Amino acid sequence: MTNGITNDRRIIHKKSVWLTMWQSKYIYLMLLPLFVWLAVFCYAPMYGIILAFKTFKARLGILGSPWCGMDHFVRIFQTPDAVRAIRNTVTISLGRLIFEFPMGIILALMLTEMPGVKVKKVYQTIYTFPHFLSWIIVGSIINNFLSGNGAVNIWLGKLGVSKVNFLANSGLFRAILYITGNWKEMGWAAIIFMASIAGIDPSLYEAATVDGASRLKQIWHVTLPGILPTICVMLILQIGNMMNAGFDQIFNLYNDVVKPVSNILDTYIYNITFLAAPNYGFSTAVGLFKSVINFILLILANGLVNRLSGQKLFQ
Repeated sequence: MTNGITNDRRIIHKKSVWLTMWQSKYIYLMLLPLFVWLAVFCYAPMYGIILAFKTFKARLGILGSPWCGMDHFVRIFQTPDAVRAIRNTVTISLGRLIFEFPMGIILALMLTEMPGVKVKKVYQTIYTFPHFLSWIIVGSIINNFLSGNGAVNIWLGKLGVSKVNFLANSGLFRAILYITGNWKEMGWAAIIFMASIAGIDPSLYEAATVDGASRLKQIWHVTLPGILPTICVMLILQIGNMMNAGFDQIFNLYNDVVKPVSNILDTYIYNITFLAAPNYGFSTAVGLFKSVINFILLILANGLVNRLSGQKLFQ
């Protein structure tokens, strides 16, 4: 009897789901182009992942090429350049986590505390505008300023200071990445946190003011706890993206001199695919390795943040 009731409920539930979908058919019709785009450009090409387990031969095609098992993945850890690229990727990504991630939060707090709506909007526009410039344009600007014959070195020469080719200095290159990365992206990141701050109940600030809390204490005890869920979500996403250390930026700024400290996995894949005799199986294996590590980091970060703060991105 119980099984019969359960089955009836399942049938009713299925009917209600299909009925709801039918009633919202025009909304789904509007989403159809998105689903087609996802299927064609995101899911259909995924069959190419099998290249990571094959010795690709163009005349045989992807499906006809012989299997090689895990040989390409073993080769990753036997190739010094690949190991160096992994180390550089992790190092640069950790640096971004330390020196870039907090800047969006700090800028959001500063803009929120700034008096004057018009002035605040002007500064927000100034800080956000670089986000809409491509790294090709930004890279050209940085090269004009920091190269051996750039504006900064011209000024240094007039001051009697020896010239420094910043972009060809291995010790300075990563710092330049963090500084220029902040200049370009921290305004955009601040928008997310400012939107979260705007959702905090104003009565909490009023109660804190009545209790004699200064603005700094209000930020520490009201604002930061109020945007903690947003910070946690953004942190999880940042950690889950650690194996992508910023290809566009590095590709437009690095050179052979700083390659030992700047060649990340993405630039390594580009080099072995387009600037050398291509080995598509090995290139695919490196890309798949990077994606799997990102997925593992995302799961670990979600669990760790949930354990520490009670916030999580997904169940």
